[in-house]
Amino acid sequence: MPKLLSSLLLCLSAIASVSTLAAESLPAAETPAVAAPALAPTSSAKSGKAGKAGKLDSAQMEAELQHLPWPQFRAVIESVPKMKNSVEAYGPLGWQYVRANYTTYAWKQRIDKLDDEQKQHLAERIHLAKHAK
Repeated sequence: MPKLLSSLLLCLSAIASVSTLAAESLPAAETPAVAAPALAPTSSAKSGKAGKAGKLDSAQMEAELQHLPWPQFRAVIESVPKMKNSVEAYGPLGWQYVRANYTTYAWKQRIDKLDDEQKQHLAERIHLAKHAK
C-alpha cells in the first residue's frame, strides 16, 4: 500500500510539473488560439462580466474558477460529474492535491473536455459561486 501511495504522489507531482512547464513555456501573447467553443451566457450569467463578445470561453472559466475561495471552488467542481470524477479517481489524495494547487492548476484542459451542456452548467455554477461571496 505505501508503494501505491508513493507512486500516486509521484504521478500527481509529475502531472503538476508538466502542466506548470507547459503553461510557463509560452508567453501569453504566443498562447495558441485554439480554444473550446465559446458559450452563450444564460439569463443568469448575462448580468455577470462576460468576454468581449458576451460569451465565456474555457480560459475565462479557468481564471474564474482559480479565483474562487476553496469551499465554493469545491462545490462547483462537485456539481460537474466529469470534473468531480477526474479528481475522485485519486481518492482523498486527489482532493488534497487539488486543494493545494487549484489556484494554479491548468483547469482549461479539463474544461475543454466537457461537452457544451456541461460547460454551460459549469459557467452557471461559477457565476452563482462568484456572486454568493
